[in-house]
Amino acid sequence: MRENGGMEEMKESQTVEFKESWRDEYLKILCAFANTDGGVLYLGISDDGKPVGLKNVKQLLEILPNKIRNSLNIIPSVKVEKINSKEIIKIEISPSEVPISYKGRFYIRAGSTTQEVSGMELIKIIMKKQKLSWDSLLSDVGIEEIDKEMVLKFKEMAKDRLAISEGDSIEKILENLELIKDGKVTNAGLLLFGKYPQKYFLNSISRVGRFKTPTEILDTIEIRGNLFAQVDKLIEAIKKHLNVRFEIKGIERKDIWDYPLPAIREACVNALIHRDYMDSAENQIKIYDDHIWFWNPGKLPEGLTIEMLKGEHFSKPRNKLIAMVFYYAGLIERWGTGTKRMVELCKDQSLPEPEFKEFGGGFSVTFYKDIYNEEHLRKLGLNERQIKAVLYVKEKGKITNREYRELNGLSDEGARLDILKMLQLGIFEQKGKGRAVYYVLKK
Repeated sequence: MRENGGMEEMKESQTVEFKESWRDEYLKILCAFANTDGGVLYLGISDDGKPVGLKNVKQLLEILPNKIRNSLNIIPSVKVEKINSKEIIKIEISPSEVPISYKGRFYIRAGSTTQEVSGMELIKIIMKKQKLSWDSLLSDVGIEEIDKEMVLKFKEMAKDRLAISEGDSIEKILENLELIKDGKVTNAGLLLFGKYPQKYFLNSISRVGRFKTPTEILDTIEIRGNLFAQVDKLIEAIKKHLNVRFEIKGIERKDIWDYPLPAIREACVNALIHRDYMDSAENQIKIYDDHIWFWNPGKLPEGLTIEMLKGEHFSKPRNKLIAMVFYYAGLIERWGTGTKRMVELCKDQSLPEPEFKEFGGGFSVTFYKDIYNEEHLRKLGLNERQIKAVLYVKEKGKITNREYRELNGLSDEGARLDILKMLQLGIFEQKGKGRAVYYVLKK
């Protein structure tokens, strides 16, 4: 906005709202601004951003600050501005450090809308405002629910990263890790070292399925127990459905799995430590013939994007205590390198990059068995005819120009151009000579 001049192009958004005049119901908008990222409510501007001016500016300047303070318990900035000689009022609200309610109800901004929140969504807002993570909250149980053998196992795993004295008791170790407070175990403590965490958190299981098609399920395994136990059980459940071959280099034998196991382990660990345990959904892993799909409830933290995951990026764990303990145990690094490492491991095995997505209120990672899958081929720019031909060669081993024409109903010239592109992309490799020419997938 500019005083005594035109109006810079501005639209309603998560932090901007226009109203032609004042109504008390607009306190909901100010409440939502305070509970989200702050924002500005302009009075005297139409919804399409055109200044229409106000007639009762002096009166509003007197009543609005007190009305807002008394209704919301926040102090706004209320100023007059002129646009094209029309007086408007600018009400600016800063983000609040505590949740703000209006008439006992809580509101947030979502895009350019104001929405009421309650239940679990409200709890998340309160925790965010108070800078609390769910895993740091205290449960109602004491150390009797802790698997002491698991703590001792962790002690051995963490010896290179965490100084633990030989004489330290189980309780002392957990207190130092902030997993016990005032004799009560935190949510993180139960998930990490509980004898049976599912007794308290029904959703804290992971489900592994072997799928032939999206609707044809060949096998299902439910993974229970504490998070350390789940990591090992998940890897074993996945390996059961993978192929492995070996290579001999010198005198050493190296096992080559369909997917790099360290990348699979990284995905399993990430799904366990970064998931939203306040969501009732379970972690899911679906194994298909040509890919594996990992999904956990909980989207990426604010400020982190899908593209950032493939390179250097900051670490912002949802469950800080769980992440810290996994770090001390040597299962993760602190600096957000896990997803970048997955990408590098797949490239090292000549596989496509894993695909990261936000999906269904959660986060997913997909690993592809080889580069000749439909998703990857479309990204390379292949049309449906070419993709059909690649899948044909995967099944039959080769294809001729004649077979290509018959498969797709093309002329000789059309088939030649399609095949030429796949040769240029390094997907097809030509074999034979003259009329005996055929094409195979390039290794």
